[in-house]
Amino acid sequence: MTTKTANTASTSTMRAAVARRFGGPEVVRVEEVRRPEPKADELLVRVHASTVSIADHRMRSRDLPEGLGIMIPVALGVFRPRKPVLGMDVAGIVEAVGEDVEGFAPGDEVVAMLGGDFGGHAEYARVPMSKAIAHKPANLSWEEAVALVFGGHTALAYLGMVDIGPGTEVLVNGASGAVGTAVVQLAALRGARVTAVTSAGNADLVTSLGADRVIDYRAADFASDGSTYDVIVECVGNAPFDRVEHSLKPGGALLLVVTGLRGMLRAKRDARRSGSLVTSAGTSVSHEDLAALMRLAEAGEFRPVIDRTYDLDDVAQAHRYVDSGHKRGNVVLRIR
Repeated sequence: MTTKTANTASTSTMRAAVARRFGGPEVVRVEEVRRPEPKADELLVRVHASTVSIADHRMRSRDLPEGLGIMIPVALGVFRPRKPVLGMDVAGIVEAVGEDVEGFAPGDEVVAMLGGDFGGHAEYARVPMSKAIAHKPANLSWEEAVALVFGGHTALAYLGMVDIGPGTEVLVNGASGAVGTAVVQLAALRGARVTAVTSAGNADLVTSLGADRVIDYRAADFASDGSTYDVIVECVGNAPFDRVEHSLKPGGALLLVVTGLRGMLRAKRDARRSGSLVTSAGTSVSHEDLAALMRLAEAGEFRPVIDRTYDLDDVAQAHRYVDSGHKRGNVVLRIR
């Protein structure tokens, strides 16, 4: 196989944040590991920034939604994390490309969603062309650019299941997280009237992102106030169909970004019985989908939400903060 490579110094190793066993944030250590080599259909990206997400928390801690413990051996690993180098997203410079790669070349500044392949918490990451990849907005920093990816990609995947336009009533449960802040923005950009469920302390944030109404979950239960919505986007895991059924308008949609085994198994049955769309699976996100999101960001219409930024050497502290459950938007990991 031949690869096109940037004119930079070559080395066979790199620094990466590695979790060799399951446990708390302290199990994540920065080590020297072998640098990956791109296959024919892959890019090798010199990573400048990634994020520490709820997915990283789950892989490291073996903490899955209720009922999904039976999936731990397959999804996470038996005795140790299946993917020891975590990180679902990257922003960086293309170092090399495989012979089958088209549209990207060494030296390009890109963002990419690695998804379940992980590997972003390292100085270099392999990115298959099957993943969503796009050129980085020129007017954003590495940290700002990568903060668009995890939440934006997930939001696109789920909002791709429904038609949202002017006047559509959308409720986002968990509106201040990485996914929630992206959903609020994208729904508002499409003309929807957005209700954000979050804590009172996050009201100003979600309002600035486009929410028309904010419900403080500590003071009120959105599922029992009589309001109805065309689309409910569940980003927390505490709003199953049987709780929110009466909050959906006829023919509405419940998008279960976070749910347990029961919600996953009952989704088709609930949809059939109610006539609503109930799903825990989103659509695929293409290169062009992610590129369109980056163009919105470059134009200032879709903005990154960053809570805190940590250096790679402080990765355990970043995990500790994500574990607290209080992050707003994204926790960014500065690799270089």
